Amino acid sequence: MTKIEELSQTLANQIAAGEVVERPASVVKELVENAIDAGSTQIDIFLEESGLKKIQIVDNGEGIEADDVLNAFKRHATSKIHSRDDLFRIRSLGFRGEALPSIASVSEVTLETSTGVGDGSYLFLSGGEVKEHKPHSLRKGTNITVENLFFNTPARLKYVKTLQTELANVGDIVNRLAMSHPNVAFRLVHDGNKMLTTTGSGDLKQTIAGIYGVATAKKMLEINREDLDFHLSGYISLPEVTRASRNYLSLIINGRYIKNYVLNKAIVEGYGSKLMVGRFPLVVLQIEMDPLLVDVNVHPTKQEVRLSKEKELVVLIREAIREVLSDQLLIPNASDSAPYRKRLAQEDKVEQLGFNFSERKPRIEPAKDVVPSDLIFDQTTGDFYVKKDQTNSLSKEPVITYEKESRPHFTEEKTSFHVEEDHVSEELNQTMSETNPSEKKDVFPDLDYFGQMHGTYLFAQNEEGLFIIDQHAAQERVKYEYFRKKIGEVTNDLQELLVPIVLDYSADDLIRIKESLPVLEEVGIILEDFGNNSLIVRAHPTWYIKGQEESIIREMIDIFLETGKVSVAKFREDTAIMMSCKRSIKANHYLDEKQARALLEDLKYCENPFNCPHGRPVLIRFTNNDMEKMFKRIQDPH
Repeated sequence: MTKIEELSQTLANQIAAGEVVERPASVVKELVENAIDAGSTQIDIFLEESGLKKIQIVDNGEGIEADDVLNAFKRHATSKIHSRDDLFRIRSLGFRGEALPSIASVSEVTLETSTGVGDGSYLFLSGGEVKEHKPHSLRKGTNITVENLFFNTPARLKYVKTLQTELANVGDIVNRLAMSHPNVAFRLVHDGNKMLTTTGSGDLKQTIAGIYGVATAKKMLEINREDLDFHLSGYISLPEVTRASRNYLSLIINGRYIKNYVLNKAIVEGYGSKLMVGRFPLVVLQIEMDPLLVDVNVHPTKQEVRLSKEKELVVLIREAIREVLSDQLLIPNASDSAPYRKRLAQEDKVEQLGFNFSERKPRIEPAKDVVPSDLIFDQTTGDFYVKKDQTNSLSKEPVITYEKESRPHFTEEKTSFHVEEDHVSEELNQTMSETNPSEKKDVFPDLDYFGQMHGTYLFAQNEEGLFIIDQHAAQERVKYEYFRKKIGEVTNDLQELLVPIVLDYSADDLIRIKESLPVLEEVGIILEDFGNNSLIVRAHPTWYIKGQEESIIREMIDIFLETGKVSVAKFREDTAIMMSCKRSIKANHYLDEKQARALLEDLKYCENPFNCPHGRPVLIRFTNNDMEKMFKRIQDPH
């Protein structure tokens, strides 16, 4: 008796479905791609119970001929390719002929379609078997409904995540398809609630605004570059608009969203040091190339591809992004004055007005209540002046002027550069000064500060020897312990906002946020639904830094979206680390003696004054014995 048997068509399709149909999002992807290949300009997607109960795709494409309806549900039956040569010149999104039979084998499928000429067709399948087939009247296009997904393969249901997670995956897929085809109008509706709408106008920036919000779209820069093999187009975010993961990098090759680690790395390299460590930009990059240069027949999901000129494409992407960013003044809230922009754009290490300009030092300190938008640049004198009133008359006292100097020197007359003077610094200093002396950590040595090097390292001494302190790591530790305590002290004390903060998120992110509103509320983020993929904040904890409330809230939500965890303790820890790092002194900022001594004094009260939250050392020591050995004042015995 033979042991080898040919599998039935139904069983073969169910096996294939294991690769093609992983979850509801896979079904949506395959069906929407078929609709796009059919030339649709309007695609409506309706879901019930995140797609597990029902997925309905309605398009206005060319439809399916009556004679082809049954063939469409046969394995490896396709209208996209006809010969071996076609396989290497694929322009369509689908071509394998596996999606429809795979989907039908694990669900109940109803198909209504018409080409607009004569009668259309109606077809109903259950578990891959045809139950009903008849003529049917319908406008031009296709209406396909998938119900009871995995009803005959219950083992697959064990691997399905929560309804919110599955819905978020569907939202992510539709977002990528909408950005890949801005000329197609998309509508995504779940249980009667509209999640996404795009106009199909062909304007990619308008599509980005519909997905990520208008505020984000306004901070996107257009990119357009080409060589003999590739044409790049799309939008990249300013360095100030970042996310905590690479999930917001959308690479589109010939209209197909793909995943490619090497190209993602090229995007990040294009930004260079303009991005904070651990932060990633929001990018939608469309790449057009000859189909011969890309092999999409690598995986059934078609999201992994092979590129024959990948190295050349990496260089093109990296250089194109660098070129776009080089023309931008990357200082948020800077003056709109053209001479002011041009002048600051020439500086390599500008972070904020009144901070170190690397090779210039101020003769006159800026007023603390002056912001860049209040300044006017005088091209004749090279000075900045403050607007006195709404008539734009000028105060003739220069706010700040600069003189050229080879580099800052350590002299008695040197002018100190301001370390951030924000409310958290003042409150932190007050908190430290009010600390009970008995709480001071005896393990931390008493240090006598005497100098600074390169605006980065502080020098101090005591009877035991020389100490070198990393000023950024030191203040990071101090602020980390402050933020960790404050975030842990979530109370009902809230500051009402005169103007509420509106936050826009993509549909998939919004689902995840709404699912965990109680967790976010535990750390002081109280959000209300504001419609159209928006949330509103009407109040915030009193410890938030004045003027930085929105950025703090966004950063904290970003951490949640990246980790996907609901551990409040870990959430608070990550948030404290992030906030302390971002708001601590950076390199090349010179401190005066009072500021340096205050920082060393604050370290004494820290629970762990020897390491920053990332584990790097705060200070190192050279003992007197070490110094004497280095200068050969004493020698090791032989």
